[in-house]
Amino acid sequence: MKRRIVLVDDHELVRVGVRSALGDRVEVLGEAGDVPSAIALIERCAPEVVLLDVHLPGGNGPAVIAGLPDTTARFLALSVSDAAEDVIAVIRAGARGYVTKAISGNELLAAIERVAAGDAVFSPRLAGFVLDAFAKHPGEPRDTELDQLTSREREVLRLLARGYAYKEISSRLSISIKTVESHASAVLRKLQLSNRRELSRWAAERKLE
Repeated sequence: MKRRIVLVDDHELVRVGVRSALGDRVEVLGEAGDVPSAIALIERCAPEVVLLDVHLPGGNGPAVIAGLPDTTARFLALSVSDAAEDVIAVIRAGARGYVTKAISGNELLAAIERVAAGDAVFSPRLAGFVLDAFAKHPGEPRDTELDQLTSREREVLRLLARGYAYKEISSRLSISIKTVESHASAVLRKLQLSNRRELSRWAAERKLE
């Protein structure tokens, strides 16, 4: 039985490559390149598995999952990023697995099958991030302030704390200056900070720089 899937990635060439790698071994119900269209497509098609990129226009992977509280689809993150914060954010949002785009077609097909069956799928290194994040350490409370930031907001936070200008952050993250400003405002608001100086001090205290 072919698994019914949806591809969510903002790069058309990536979607074409995934389709080519999987061939006719799955049924691709549709593709989406941003958060709103992904949510609408998944609601309409009801796939078994969603291959979900982490960073998308109009939000991120966790925002797609959050926008579908009643879906029966299972989410498998497929990203170029292997950053711990990206892995942890999407798993906390509800994804069943996380693999990088270095994966082969056969490995990706096996991951789709396992996620569809209800298993969790990670490469060994990424699994370590998840275990560390969710392990219970007596006397070591979770940083609830940091938890409320999205993975992209954390990236912007780190670069701001290092002294990068908005234009430099825009270039490094391949997003618009307006988007950088929006993320920076969200970070300051969520952390209840007034300016970059306070933000730098907050980040330094947590060794996030």
